[in-house]
Amino acid sequence: MKKKTLGIIGGVGPLATMYIGEMLVRLTDADTDQEHINMVITNNTTIPDRTAFILGESADDPVPYIISDANKLRVAEAEVLIMPCNTAHSFYNQIQMESDLPIINMIDETAARVQQMNAKRVGILATTGTISSGVYQDACEKYGLTPVLPDAHIQSLVMALIYDDVKAGKPADRDKWEAISHAMKALECDVLILGCTELSIVRKELKLEGCIDSLLVLAEVAIKTCGYQLK
Repeated sequence: MKKKTLGIIGGVGPLATMYIGEMLVRLTDADTDQEHINMVITNNTTIPDRTAFILGESADDPVPYIISDANKLRVAEAEVLIMPCNTAHSFYNQIQMESDLPIINMIDETAARVQQMNAKRVGILATTGTISSGVYQDACEKYGLTPVLPDAHIQSLVMALIYDDVKAGKPADRDKWEAISHAMKALECDVLILGCTELSIVRKELKLEGCIDSLLVLAEVAIKTCGYQLK
């Protein structure tokens, strides 16, 4: 299979962009520099907040910024694109329609991975924007899964972990995570989807187990799509 250059539409958020870059390197079966994936990365921190736009709290549309970056990556000779931001996938169809390059759908790939585990009730931990857009609910239903959403209090803790901790450059608060995890277990979830790339940072910092990390799924699919082997 021909090796392909990967383009990463980054900056959403910046730390998650750097983290998936590390994941891609560590997960690729390579013995030399030359055997790793050739990547082109943007880390455009001027992309407006996706959740704020979805919820009507901001009129600043992130989509034109993302499409512009996708086009820059094409000019830089990328052949496959990824967006390490679950909330940005609320606009996936619009962005893909405007891009000449295929964009791996993180949401769809994550739901497909959960289906392979024979799970039924799937807890969705994501930004309020992602949940409001319904993209994970739709993907779960597509794969015969039952999506389970946090109540308002638990959702506020999820948002606090994402925005007040990770995006603010602070350590992840274990007490917040324990409250979230306990509440979702009480709802009889078979598995929890970490449907925000900042929650992938939480998983790393708190050494969480038993969750499906959407960023990790995206990295693994990207490696194989670009013609490389996983370790």
